[in-house]
Parts: sequence; C-alpha cells; structure tokens
Amino acid sequence: MSQEGFWDNQDNSTKVVKQIKVLKNIVQPWDELYFRATETKELLELSEGEEQSFIRQIEATLDSIIEETNRLEFHTLLSGEFDKNNCILSINSGAGGTESCDWVEMLFRMYSRFAQSKEFTFKVLDILLGEEAGIKNVTVLVEGPYAYGYLKAERGVHRLVRISPFDANKRRHTSFASVDAIPEVEEVDFKIEEKDLRIDVFRSSGAGGQSVNTTDSAVRITHIPTGLAAQCQNERSQHQNKQVALNILKARIYQQKQQEQEAALTKTCGTPKKKIEWGSQIRSYVLHPYNMVKDHRSDYETADTAAVLDGKIWGFIEAFLKLQAQGAN
Repeated sequence: MSQEGFWDNQDNSTKVVKQIKVLKNIVQPWDELYFRATETKELLELSEGEEQSFIRQIEATLDSIIEETNRLEFHTLLSGEFDKNNCILSINSGAGGTESCDWVEMLFRMYSRFAQSKEFTFKVLDILLGEEAGIKNVTVLVEGPYAYGYLKAERGVHRLVRISPFDANKRRHTSFASVDAIPEVEEVDFKIEEKDLRIDVFRSSGAGGQSVNTTDSAVRITHIPTGLAAQCQNERSQHQNKQVALNILKARIYQQKQQEQEAALTKTCGTPKKKIEWGSQIRSYVLHPYNMVKDHRSDYETADTAAVLDGKIWGFIEAFLKLQAQGAN
C-alpha cells in the first residue's frame, strides 16, 4: 500500500484492502489474547498475599482467556480458501415421493433454524414444492461469516427412518435427501462464454410476492459444455433472477473444476479420498423404534433428535471439521 501509484489501480487496491482486512481479523484477536495472557501472568506472580476476591478475579480472567483460546483455535479448522464465504445450499428429495419431499422440508427448517442461531441471513433463491406435501427441491443463499466453512460439513445424503405420517397403516419408512453446499464466489479466475449458455425463462411456480406467477420471470441457465444448470425464480424481475442464477452457475462450475483438480492430484499421489455422491449416506436420523442421529463419518451421535431437527447441529459440524483436519495432517 505504501508503493507509489498503489491507489491508481482501483481493482488491485480494493483487493489488497480486502486481504488486509481478512488478515487483521485473524492476527488481531491472537495479539490481544496474548497481551491479556501476559498481563494476567504478571498479576498472578504479584498475587501472593492478596485477598481472595483478587485471586477469584484472576481465575475468572483465566477462564475467559481459555474460552477465547478454544474459540480461536477452532477457527483454525476453517482455513480453506472459501470457508469464510457465504454458502449456496441445495436440498433435493430422493426416491420416495411425498415421504422424501416432507423430509426435504424438515431439513429446510433445520438449516433455517441453524442460520437463525448464528444470525445468518437465509434467503430462498429457488423452490419447487411437492405435488402433495413438502418440498421437492430448494436452493437457498446463507449469508454470514464462515457460512460455507460450517455448512460444507452437511454435503452428502441424509437418511430418515420414522413412522410415516402419510401411511394409514403406520408403517416405518426410510426417506433420503441429498444436500449440496458450495461457496458463493465473487471473483473467479475463468470466464464463461455467452455461446456456452442456454437461457430458458418460464413462469414461477412457487408461492411468492407481487408479480410472481403472472410473468415469465423465472430463469434457468444451463452451461452446455458441462451440463451444469442453475435457476432462480424468487426475485422480482427476470433480470434479477438471471443474475442470481448466473452467480450460482459460476459457483457450481468453479466447484467442479476444483474437484477435478483434487481428483487428478489424488490419482497422482495415490491418496484415497471419500467421494461425495448420491448413495454415500453421511448421516442417519432415526425416529423409530428409537431416537438417534448419527454421523457416519465422525461417529458423532446424539439421542436428542428433536434438538437436531430444530437446528442444533453444531456438534456434527465441529466433529466433521476436526476429523477433516486430522485427515489433512
């Protein structure tokens, strides 16, 4: 920043300022914590003969330092390139018709409650309701610091076992839904050619606000070379829906490129890597004949199924991130 002419290039200067902000957010809390720890150590050395109230005050400060250290240490698990970004979360129903659509709606509620607990913004971009009940598929944008870093732990197939509320004979049913999480990327190092895109417009199908269902405002964009697609119908205008769909498509293409690079590296190094695909169940939610939610990657489990479905999934996220860190090491 001290170089001559630095501010003449607005794009470069903006990028550097953003990098400095990110680095300050990492370094500054550790510097402050180190200063507090050093100061408390000095007070402790001078505390001999002091009153118990002074000793208790030092102990409370130490507890606070330990708690803050643990919090900062956890954030070192979120050191991926896009972990700090917003997250584009998609939930899709599997085989099972109405059962699976209802399961998608339950997961949708679970993630909305989790976002609320973290004070994240939870914005529906596209939704297709089930024919009888529930949601067939839905895409949302979760906005907040480290939204992707947290929710990447949810990527995979989620299995539900319960007594079906739609079965008059009260039989046990198994339902599946797949969850995908990709980071929202503002700047990508590749360009999408207009000739490679197929853009379709159609009438929005979901319940919405003014203008929804009255004009062909919904947009679906397909990237012909990869076959990847994205759509949006919840914005007010066709232009807004097109822009949102294009941003989602860019993120999906970028993710695919990253996965291809990782696959090539894995093949070269001979390091096994767990696939994330339909059929690789990451978590089971059993509501009958007993209550248990278990993650099959970390083996983390809890019998408090009601709390989990109400958005309390932090234990699963933390266990996954720690497991991922161990694998990286």
